[in-house]
Amino acid sequence: MTVFAFFNSAVLSLCCEACKKVIFHVPSELEADTLVGRVDLKECLQSAEFISSSDENFKILEDGSVYATSAVSLSAEKKTFTILLKDIQEHVQKKIHVTLVEEEKRKIRHARDTVLKRTKRRWSPIPSVMMENSLGPFPLQIQQVQSDTAQNYTIYYSASGPGIDQDPVGLFYMERETGNIFATRAVDREQYPSFQIICFATTPDGYSPEVPLLHTIRIEDDNDNAPYFTQEVFEFSVPENSKPGVIVGKVIAEDRDEPYTLHTSLKYRIVSQIPSHAFSIHGDSGAISVSSSPLDREVVPSYTVLVEVRDMAGQPFGLCTTGTAVIRIQDTNDNAPCFKQTQYETRVEENRVNVEILRMSITDVDEPDSPGSRAVYEIIRGNDDQAFEITTDKNTNEGILCVVKGLDYESARQRILVIAVNNEAPYMLAPHSQQLSQSTSSVTVHVLDMDEGPVFKPCHLRLDVKECEEIGTSIGRYLAEDPETGNSEGICYRIPPGQCNWISIDEKSGEVRTIKVLDRDVGEMRRGQCNITVLAIDRNGKTGTGTIQVVIQPGNKNYPRIAKTDYIMCRDRKPICLTAQDGDESPYSTPFTYRITDRGLASMWKLTRHNDNSVYLSPKGDVPFGIYSIPINVIDNGGKVGEHNINVNFCDCVTPTECNGRTRDSPAGNVTLGVWAILAMILGSLLLLLILITICGCCGSGVMHRHVTDDCANHNLIISNTEAPGEEVMDHNVIPLQNTSNQGGYGIKTGDQQTFEMVKGRGHTLESVKGAGHQTLGSVKEGGGQPVVDTCRYSYSEWHNFTHPRLGEKVHLCRQDEEQKHSEDYLLSYNYEGKGSLAGSVGCCSDQHEEEALDFLDQLEPKFRTLAETCIKR
Repeated sequence: MTVFAFFNSAVLSLCCEACKKVIFHVPSELEADTLVGRVDLKECLQSAEFISSSDENFKILEDGSVYATSAVSLSAEKKTFTILLKDIQEHVQKKIHVTLVEEEKRKIRHARDTVLKRTKRRWSPIPSVMMENSLGPFPLQIQQVQSDTAQNYTIYYSASGPGIDQDPVGLFYMERETGNIFATRAVDREQYPSFQIICFATTPDGYSPEVPLLHTIRIEDDNDNAPYFTQEVFEFSVPENSKPGVIVGKVIAEDRDEPYTLHTSLKYRIVSQIPSHAFSIHGDSGAISVSSSPLDREVVPSYTVLVEVRDMAGQPFGLCTTGTAVIRIQDTNDNAPCFKQTQYETRVEENRVNVEILRMSITDVDEPDSPGSRAVYEIIRGNDDQAFEITTDKNTNEGILCVVKGLDYESARQRILVIAVNNEAPYMLAPHSQQLSQSTSSVTVHVLDMDEGPVFKPCHLRLDVKECEEIGTSIGRYLAEDPETGNSEGICYRIPPGQCNWISIDEKSGEVRTIKVLDRDVGEMRRGQCNITVLAIDRNGKTGTGTIQVVIQPGNKNYPRIAKTDYIMCRDRKPICLTAQDGDESPYSTPFTYRITDRGLASMWKLTRHNDNSVYLSPKGDVPFGIYSIPINVIDNGGKVGEHNINVNFCDCVTPTECNGRTRDSPAGNVTLGVWAILAMILGSLLLLLILITICGCCGSGVMHRHVTDDCANHNLIISNTEAPGEEVMDHNVIPLQNTSNQGGYGIKTGDQQTFEMVKGRGHTLESVKGAGHQTLGSVKEGGGQPVVDTCRYSYSEWHNFTHPRLGEKVHLCRQDEEQKHSEDYLLSYNYEGKGSLAGSVGCCSDQHEEEALDFLDQLEPKFRTLAETCIKR
């Protein structure tokens, strides 16, 4: 459908006003790709980089043409949208408002425009082609653009774009009436391979019945450029003796003509090789490879190859260019070095060291100053004592033979050496080569005799000396010999001053003696050794030197010592750990041996081994509390004895702090009690009081069959064996007891059994539960007017059976007053403490209230003295 737009003067004035408002008169129905009109964009924004429409149904081209992108129907008489212009670099943005107005039902056209009808379009010609470097004649027609609408309307043609109104300006132009495109001059394809121009078709009144046409003018290539190499000279290298087919390198050429055509299809060939033909080239890739062998660097070190490249696939009419490739032959060690002489002779004075005695030369045809030509010399025979050394002179490549250890004329008057030479790089045998890989040469060294000084044998003498040896002790001899005569006559020995002055050497005999007591802990000997230089001087004044190393072996100079000698031992009898120290080294230190030298104390105390340094000291059996000074000898592994007195305060305490600053006397002394001891005595007193009440009640009740005197309590003791674990101090069976009378009794020890034992004396008897139908605990047989003591022991169960009913009866009586009424205060029953009580066991005690009647308690055992003190009135 053809769209008509009418622009009156008012509309034109609006268009000229930049960024104002544009009005287009259009039909009510617009088809897709319909030209709506054209807006002068440059009038609004000269450099618009971005053009867009606010309505996606319309698009705006760069020349200002407005097209409908899809079918549009004007529902109202007007439709508006906005054209947005942006200059991104200048940050400028402007708008053009477009209004579409439905046109009136009238037609204004040229006289011949009588009928409007849709026809087939021919507005898209094929791209134009122009030959590069065309000779004309110019102007040269290259294409014609026509519109089908020209059959019905007057159409004017125009074009814009590169080659027309853009660079290169004026290369093309289009005839306004015919649409013919002409070229005005020749063009270079390599500079402008193609052009894209925009063609327009408009009616005299400015209406565009066709969409602007993007037309391409392609410049056809002409083979006007010869190929060229990317480098003026190509340089390659290849190892000598390389096999045929080894790639050396690749030459590269380029062509500016159109790619993938015959104009750029290149072919390579070798034009010449200097000095000989040894390489070939691949025609398509330009890769150069070895074509013949061998390549010998020593014969030809480098080749110059002239290469040609031609386009048109190498056809004779193609354009060509030549280039140069230089190929260098890399050296390999295919030539072994060779001595110029196979035998050499030289001489040197004996005892000379670090002196050059010979220079040896070689020949090597490999590349100079390369790993394949630099020489490496080696002495392969005759240098077992390492007296010779050979090095390489880096400047001359010669071998320098030197003496690094003094030679002895008397031992060998000449030395024969065999020397070999190699290169730094490994030898690579060339094909068909018969050359040996290693060259050797012999050197005869004549040793010249010289007058020498004495020589010590050995030159370094070690003397081991025991520590603390007496002054003047001979520790060895150090002699030197005359190398010419082989004896020691006429040689004097001296020790230069300023050295370790612990030993001396006899001037004539060479005997070495001590002049001080050698001690590893003093002076220069702290490291256990010192080195002394000795001079040997012959009759001619020649001097030789030697070294004596004096090494002090450890001795037994210290005796073991016990640092701590005062200890406190409590009633738990925890062993004391004694530890000794010895300043000597092994084997004169540990293990130590401990002994108690006093026999009496050895029977009371014992030593138990802990480790090599320590022992445990602990009492044997039931040792009384007190302070003991125990003599102990400590013997080290070397037999040295250290004597010590260990003071042990065996204290009746729980922790050692209770006895700090206090001492406990021997068993015959006074008693000092601790808190726990006092508490134990109180508990013991309560038990004793309970037993006393029971016994006294038995004596007064008349229940016993035999009469008991009033002083029953004074002469009958009940001994308890429920003591704490430990050994008994006294006899293992009988403990003698002394009373105030001539009569006596015995307490019988029953070992570890928990029993009560009773002793009867002075004709007194106790009845027991033993027997059938009557209660007797024991009886006394009298004969001749003298009382006979019947000693027996009773178990705890027997004692319990005897005392329990009487104790209950007595308690029952104690709970009543004179009127047979229960009193408010009464005694509570006492439970047996059992084994392990801290207070120990208690026995019977007298119920005498007079202080002078307790004299017999002075002879009781230590455990009863504590109980006795509680009975004394203070």
